[in-house]
Amino acid sequence: MEKLKGGDVFPEMTLHVAGGGSLDLPAELEAGLTILLFYRGYW
Repeated sequence: MEKLKGGDVFPEMTLHVAGGGSLDLPAELEAGLTILLFYRGYW
């Protein structure tokens, strides 16, 4: 997957969230502008 550039459409994906459940992106985002932080955890 290539890096997104200004004006690019965010790709559709499903994320499994901590504590259970999932989040469908970008369909479930309520705000027009969003910052996502991916933390890989402790290795």
